[in-house]
Amino acid sequence: MHAWQVYAFRPARLSWAALTFPGLFANVCDHFFQQDGFRTGIRWKGTSVEPSELVERYETGHRDFAGAYLYSAYLAGIELTSANLHQANLFAADLRKAELGQVALTSANLAGADLSGANLAKAHLARANLQGANLRGACLIGTDLSGANLTGANLSGAKLMEANLDQAFLFQAHACRANLHRASLQHAGLTGADLTQARLTHANLRQAGLGGTILIGADLRGADLCEANLHKANLVRATLSGANLANAELQDANLRQANLEQANLSGADLQRARLDRTDLEMANLQIAHLNGADLSQANLLGANLSEADLGRATLIEACLLKAVLKDANLLGANLEGANLQDTILPNGRRRGMFTSLKKYTGKAPVRS
Repeated sequence: MHAWQVYAFRPARLSWAALTFPGLFANVCDHFFQQDGFRTGIRWKGTSVEPSELVERYETGHRDFAGAYLYSAYLAGIELTSANLHQANLFAADLRKAELGQVALTSANLAGADLSGANLAKAHLARANLQGANLRGACLIGTDLSGANLTGANLSGAKLMEANLDQAFLFQAHACRANLHRASLQHAGLTGADLTQARLTHANLRQAGLGGTILIGADLRGADLCEANLHKANLVRATLSGANLANAELQDANLRQANLEQANLSGADLQRARLDRTDLEMANLQIAHLNGADLSQANLLGANLSEADLGRATLIEACLLKAVLKDANLLGANLEGANLQDTILPNGRRRGMFTSLKKYTGKAPVRS
C-alpha cells in the first residue's frame, strides 16, 4: 500500500466463522466501503510531510485524494489543480503559493493553514474549516466559500471578486484592502471583522451580520445591505453612494464623513448614529429612525426625509436645501444654523423666509 493506508475504521461485528484470515479479510473489505457512519480515507505518514508521492500520483493522473490526512504538511507551491480533497485534513498545512484552482475542498479542515498567495480561483470550499487560516493575498475569484468557517482568518489583500460567502462565518476576520467586488455575503456573519479600505462594490450583503465591523474607508458603492445589521459598525469615510440600506440596523453606527449620496436608507434604524459631515445628497430616508442622531454639518440637499423620526436629532449647520420633511417628526431637534431654503416642511408646505419651526421642534426659531 506504499505510504497510503487506512487512517480510521470502526470494526463491524464479526462471526466466529469469519475469524479465519480469508474470512476476516473479506469482512474488513466489505465494511471498509460501507457508508454506515465510520470514516475511511488515506493517511500520509509523518507530520512533516514530503509530498513527493502525492505529486507523483497527481502527475500520473490521480485526482481523487478525498479524506487525505495531511496534518501540518509542507505543500508550499504544490500543483493540485482540479484535485478532489473533499473532507481532507490539512490542519496547519503550509500551502503558500499553491496552485489549487478548481480544487474540491468541501468540508475540509484547513484551520491554521497558510494559504498566503495561493491560487484558489473557482475552488469549492463550501463548509470548509478555515478558522485562523492565512489567506493573505490569495486568489479566491469565483470561489465557493458558502457556509465556511473563516473566524479569525487573515484575508488581507485577498481577491474575492464574485466569490460566494453566503452564510459564511467571518467573525473577527482580517480583510483589510480585500477585493470583494460583486461577492455574495447573504446572511454571512462578520461581527467584529476588520474590512478597512476593503472593496465591496455591488456586493450582496443582504441580512448580513456586521455588528461592530470596521469598514473605515471601505468602498461599498452600489452594495446591497438591505436588512443588514450594522449596529455600532465603524463606517468613517466609507463610500456608500447608491447603496441599498433599506431597513438596515445602524444604531450607534459611526458614519462620520461617509458618502451616502443617493443611497436608499428607507426604514433604516439610525438612532444615535454619527452622521456629522456626512454626504446624504438626494438620499432616501423615508420612514428612517434618526432619533438622537448627529447630523451636524451633514449634506442633505434634496434628501427625502418624509415621515422620518428626527426627534432630538442634531442638525446644527446641516444643509437641508430642497429637502423633503413632510410628516417628519422634528420634536426636540436642534436645527441651529441649518440651511432650510426651499425645504418642504412637515405640513407639506415649502418653507418661507419667515416661517417659524417652533411648532415642529418645540424650540425657538432658527435662521435659514
